[in-house]
Amino acid sequence: MKLSSKGPGTVAATAPAANAEGDTLTALATLTQLEQRARACTSEDALAFLMVNETHGLAPYRQALLWQGDADADGRIVALSGLAVPDPRAPFNTWMAQQLARHARAPGGRAPGALHPADGDAAMWHEHLPAHAWWLPLPLMPANQAQSALAGVLLLRDTPWSRRETALLALLADAYAHAWRGLRQARGPRTRAAGLGGWPRARQRRWAIAAGVLLLAGLLLPVRQSVLAPAEVVARAPEAVRAPLQGVVDRIQVQPNQSVKAGQLLATLDARDVQGKLEAARQTLALAEAEWRRGQQQALYDQDSKSQLGLLQGKRNQAAADVDYYAQALARTELRAERDGIALFDDPADWTGKPVALGERIMLVADPLDAELEVQLPVADAIALPPQARARLFLNTAPASPIAATVQRVGYRASAMADGTLAYRVRARFDTPPQAGTLRVGLKGTAKLYGERTLLVVYLLRRPLATLRIWLGL
Repeated sequence: MKLSSKGPGTVAATAPAANAEGDTLTALATLTQLEQRARACTSEDALAFLMVNETHGLAPYRQALLWQGDADADGRIVALSGLAVPDPRAPFNTWMAQQLARHARAPGGRAPGALHPADGDAAMWHEHLPAHAWWLPLPLMPANQAQSALAGVLLLRDTPWSRRETALLALLADAYAHAWRGLRQARGPRTRAAGLGGWPRARQRRWAIAAGVLLLAGLLLPVRQSVLAPAEVVARAPEAVRAPLQGVVDRIQVQPNQSVKAGQLLATLDARDVQGKLEAARQTLALAEAEWRRGQQQALYDQDSKSQLGLLQGKRNQAAADVDYYAQALARTELRAERDGIALFDDPADWTGKPVALGERIMLVADPLDAELEVQLPVADAIALPPQARARLFLNTAPASPIAATVQRVGYRASAMADGTLAYRVRARFDTPPQAGTLRVGLKGTAKLYGERTLLVVYLLRRPLATLRIWLGL
């Protein structure tokens, strides 16, 4: 600051000029820095973020947004100050895109200047936006090109814009447009006739049509329906070893998967109750025989005793039948195998001491080489299976070696599974007879059932269509 010899008044007059000069230098330095940062951006997203957020250092504002034009529509809001990724379909962004598209198409829309809302939108504008808005167009191509080559930044604040600020902002907008054009050219000629960073619109339409045709052709391809379901190797015709009478299991004489022979003892029931009844029946038989013999002797000389002889003989025969019944029941407390095979049950400890009802199954005896496949097909995944449908079993122990099978029958009614869901029981025979040691009864895995051929679109939409029918009640 230079002092004048004319008195202290000169010093006061020189100070504002010095401050204004300093502010101008600071603004020019900020302008230069923003231009350098804009040209150093390596992506259009980074440049858009710089436009709406860092321009505040040159001219303070409350809100800023970046709009990109579209030749056939109102364009879209690319960036908003304070937001990382704006939603172009939000009501506010759609309304602002309409306002900026109307202003950009109007005469003078390609020049910087104040932006005022239309008469019908003034109330909404003053409710949500500051009063003073400054429009900075960003021409991405010459003026005779399509509307889609135009973009712009809108700055909004509560105080009027000064002439110095608008002049600096015009210079900065030119730098922003130049940096934007450089990024578009760096991406190649495919961006010249497209929106920001996009393919040419004609090529986009061709690719979209080609992709749609390929997708439609793919959806119409015939495919074979298939479904996956849990499966287990089971015996084809096992012998069920059932409790011949009501009682308590005393002991299991074999181990799970043990080979047994016909007539071998498998399990025994507690026979103490039957033995007690047998002894009581024998005592009753002895008493009945004694009474019957005495009646025979008295009948020789007593006519009344002779008439009672038939009743005494009936009591004797009934007592003899009771003895025979309990003797057979005692023999039935020993459960023996009726055929050769292996004993199929879980754990002997689970049965020892367990009360069983008449006819309750205790174990199975099955031929280990006479096995088939049982599949639990859930109701939700059920498909139409043709006669002799194909199936493949992927064992949990050997998932890489599928075993082929042929479906023999499908249950007509769904039954409850262990997890509470409903499933159809499907039985299939293995195409190759199982060899010893390869397929053991009880092995589990996943079966793939093959149904009839249908279109790919029907196969993919089968479950959604079924759910939709349930919701619509069709």
